[in-house]
Amino acid sequence: MSALTIDRIHHVAYRCKDARQTVLWYQQMLNMDFVLAIAEDHVPSTGEADPYMHVFLDAGQGNVLAFFELPTQPPMGRDSNTPEWVQHIAFQVKDHDTLLAFKAHLESQGVKVLGVTDHGLFHSIYFFDPNGHRLELACPDPDEAATLRQLDAVKWAMLDEWAETKQAPQHAAFLHARAPAP
Repeated sequence: MSALTIDRIHHVAYRCKDARQTVLWYQQMLNMDFVLAIAEDHVPSTGEADPYMHVFLDAGQGNVLAFFELPTQPPMGRDSNTPEWVQHIAFQVKDHDTLLAFKAHLESQGVKVLGVTDHGLFHSIYFFDPNGHRLELACPDPDEAATLRQLDAVKWAMLDEWAETKQAPQHAAFLHARAPAP
């Protein structure tokens, strides 16, 4: 099994309400280039008759974010048993100044932005796209390398304790210790 490895994520795909609106929003808000579109009347993998528009956006460094518009399907929803903060797409930006510039840009366009949140390892802002998908922009903390070493040292103990107790282990409580309480 050791010879089998994953090279990278090829693309991540989500559903959208309107492919054109989605492409234009990601171009305007996050400066992502529109890479390509594929449209079919039948799903290649299953043969099902289900017309779709599949759009691909450049999320930087070979990462691709894709969306499907499915006009014949019932309106999209979300998993009502999962809090909306759980499922999200996180993108990394260069540094804290870039994060703040994105925050200002988004807010100037009428997008409601939550944060900056200090996660110890990185800093983030959160907002929603026009499809209701939660997005996160994150930049590394200046002490990222040292923090990663600390987290690496406790990861298995944390996972094992969680598996046994289903209570949050406190091995990495230092991560949010400097962040103000919400």
